[in-house]
Amino acid sequence: MHPLSRVNLNLLVALAALLDEQNVTRAAERLGVTQSAMSHTLRQLRELVGDPILVRGGRGMVLTPRAQALRAPLTLGLGELSRVIEGSLSWDPARASRRFRVAAGDYIGVRVLPPLIEVITREAPGVDLVVRPVEPRSAAVDLESGAIDVIITLTLDPAPGLRRRALLGDDFACLARRDHPEIRGDLDLDTYCRLAHVLISLDGDGESVVDRALAALGRRRRVALRVPYFLAAPMVVARSDYILTAPANLCREFAEHFPLQVLRAPVVLPGFTLSQIWHERFDEDPAHRWLRERLAAVGAALAAADEVARGRGARRRPRARG
Repeated sequence: MHPLSRVNLNLLVALAALLDEQNVTRAAERLGVTQSAMSHTLRQLRELVGDPILVRGGRGMVLTPRAQALRAPLTLGLGELSRVIEGSLSWDPARASRRFRVAAGDYIGVRVLPPLIEVITREAPGVDLVVRPVEPRSAAVDLESGAIDVIITLTLDPAPGLRRRALLGDDFACLARRDHPEIRGDLDLDTYCRLAHVLISLDGDGESVVDRALAALGRRRRVALRVPYFLAAPMVVARSDYILTAPANLCREFAEHFPLQVLRAPVVLPGFTLSQIWHERFDEDPAHRWLRERLAAVGAALAAADEVARGRGARRRPRARG
């Protein structure tokens, strides 16, 4: 007798949801069942696995070590089983129901998500999208197991089987409120170093590319506020005399919604390119390929629009003094 013959496979689907959400209520919502039903399922799973699976921690429920070890292989196995049963070669975006999981920062949330959702709504209305923060320590395992479909990031430690495709590039500019008392159309280096700065820092510590560029010139700036969110920074700058150095195309986006002026940075800063990263196991999966191609198309359209905006801005703005 096969070992799985004694197991209700629906329990494994529930287990995957519990391991992923680490919350009974959210797992229940994900599977469309009641919280009490999911609690009953968790009791069954604890008997089946011989482990508590979820225990209370300082900030809610946490996985036991045994449950953590089950997470990747279970996701991998269920993903393979789903592809076999559904027949992945016949995947039709217009009729399909699928949930994609993308790991990305809020730069992508601001710039890429709105046009991507337009594409999904138009081409694949049954597709859902979950966006999560990038977790570098588990990124390779999450991509291989299928827990995350695509990661969009600047850098990621190399690992076997990872594929990479450039998605979107940017350089840097500065933001200040339109009626800033010390800025009249351009921003010189002395003023830049004298003013208080907002720094977007995901971990809250360390030097940024701006600080390193200033140090090479023997200059320093005062970072008066560090925030981990792109969206918080322009709101602060719009209501203070602080200035912000951020990705240039994001600055232009913010200036369309807040009373802000976009300024050329008075120090040379290197540009950057974000890439979409996935595991080679999913190279030929039609649904996965559809997502990657739509991301690439959105990135290309944004890059073309950015180039036009950059040209208009260069014609309008006077050259900054160094």
